[in-house]
Amino acid sequence: MIKIEDVEKAQNQWGSGIVKIGQLKDSFKECRMYTLDFINNMYNFENGSVQFKPTKAAEKQFRNDIQGALSYFIGSDSDYSEDGGFAINPWTQVEFQNDSINIYESMALAMGNYFFTDLKGNKTKVEYTFAYVKNDSEELKIILHHSSLPFSN
Repeated sequence: MIKIEDVEKAQNQWGSGIVKIGQLKDSFKECRMYTLDFINNMYNFENGSVQFKPTKAAEKQFRNDIQGALSYFIGSDSDYSEDGGFAINPWTQVEFQNDSINIYESMALAMGNYFFTDLKGNKTKVEYTFAYVKNDSEELKIILHHSSLPFSN
């Protein structure tokens, strides 16, 4: 059974990984290798597609494979020309503020806001929904990632 603490741990790992990607941006090879490891550790692509709808994607907004996720995080993929590399912004901190976490034995859904802090200390608020499953190694893996900027008039 998944516990709330498991979800919070996975969220902290995800946020730390996003910060680390930005720290590595000056060495594209190292950054790319780290980001691939990050995706493989955090997302459940090894068992098929992941429903991945990132924040700043409009032309190809659904990224259900590793290539699409990698491009979103670090850019430099001609198949996804709109990507500037969200994670290489860089961000200095990612904070999750869960509105709710629902647990269904081996699956958990988390929804709320997360805040990305840039180098100047400015925070960007983003809405998210993540779904997690527990793998055979008892690690949580993301099977659904949906995020968007809050509505504004």
